[in-house]
Amino acid sequence: MAKDLSKIAKQKKIKYFLISFVDFFGVLRSKLVPAEAIKDMQKNGAGFAGFATWLDMTPADADMFAIPDPDSLIQLPWQKEVGWLASDLWMNGKPVDASPRIMLKKQIKKLSNNNMTLKSGVECEYFLINPEGTAIADSRDRQPKPCYDQSALMRQYDLIKEICNSMLSLGWSPYQNDHEDANGQFEMNWNYADSLTTADRHVFFKFMVKTIAEKHGLRATFMPKPFENLTGNGCHAHISLWDGKKNLFLDKGDKLGLTRLAYNYLGGILHSAEALSAFFNPTINSYRRIDAPAPTSGASWSPSKISYTGNNRTHMIRIPDPGRFELRLMDGSANPYLLQAGVIAAGIDGIEKKRDPGQPLHINMYTDGDNYPNLKKLPTNLENALEHLSNNEVLISTFGEKNITSYLKLKENELKDFNSKETFSKKEPITEWEKINTLDC
Repeated sequence: MAKDLSKIAKQKKIKYFLISFVDFFGVLRSKLVPAEAIKDMQKNGAGFAGFATWLDMTPADADMFAIPDPDSLIQLPWQKEVGWLASDLWMNGKPVDASPRIMLKKQIKKLSNNNMTLKSGVECEYFLINPEGTAIADSRDRQPKPCYDQSALMRQYDLIKEICNSMLSLGWSPYQNDHEDANGQFEMNWNYADSLTTADRHVFFKFMVKTIAEKHGLRATFMPKPFENLTGNGCHAHISLWDGKKNLFLDKGDKLGLTRLAYNYLGGILHSAEALSAFFNPTINSYRRIDAPAPTSGASWSPSKISYTGNNRTHMIRIPDPGRFELRLMDGSANPYLLQAGVIAAGIDGIEKKRDPGQPLHINMYTDGDNYPNLKKLPTNLENALEHLSNNEVLISTFGEKNITSYLKLKENELKDFNSKETFSKKEPITEWEKINTLDC
């Protein structure tokens, strides 16, 4: 039986609810609903005009209703009278197929039909910058190799402590916070969970970090590459497949600790990697991070080719220890739901087709990758990624041609807008269009 949000509001002294959803571009959309109205909203949903968001709809389409998932409820740690709810979109009495959370839930259902659950965790890198978005917030953070810099980390102690305390209070089990590879860049890690829970938390985490940064007079950005000379924002995902308490990826007798099922799953991701870039690297700015020249720290920490390895961070997929692997392609602009949905879709294809990933490469891809010309390169721009998506039978058959066409249409319109105003080159400075459209992604 579903939780009664009206009763929960009285118990937890919640006065308002944010009924929220994420559109194709990862923008968090919400309505603020008084607790007195939540009973009706839980049953019938909050109404939205789909055309007013980044969903492929027209002004003539019927109202779209966001029906909140009571299991997703998060009471804002910094504003306890407000509860946040992830929602599923409905129109004309049916789920909206071309909506990211519904797309993910359909992939989760496919796994559950085979007694499998994807467990995942994400590593969301972000910059703390000035409110204008022109420079990092800490002018003293200037080391050429600032990763793990204790002094720079502790200068942001009050802000980072508030975010971490918030995650502790929510039961996310955060376990480390660190200064990342770029000046002004940070990362906070919390425990993995099932893929829907992780996606919901990923959405909320970005909202929480931005909100608390503003509270401290700063601005947080997950933009893939906000500064030309600094390492970009990745969003690495760690994944494993489970049947109850059994890790279906774990084989302690294998050299890298993976089962044949895990290798097939991995093979599916490698097979569709170019098309998945359209989900994992969905912005024009994303391709300043992919295959980028070394920044001031000496390494971009982003992949350039489609390969996998053991515990080696220069490849697209890393196997850090037995029973799981890390996907290093995603960046900070990735839609949390499409990220997880893409991982499942490609993995299921790998299992069904028994896709062989080949042998791992134990080389430094940054220095020796060119010695392997047969390795496929990742897309170098958004146009290229969208072209791969439009021709990828796996993702089209999985998500439906209509849904993929809608996504492509919206992204191609975005490209037209950009191209009418700017030109793109990794050698040129980051454009004003990129900053306006991506700093708050």
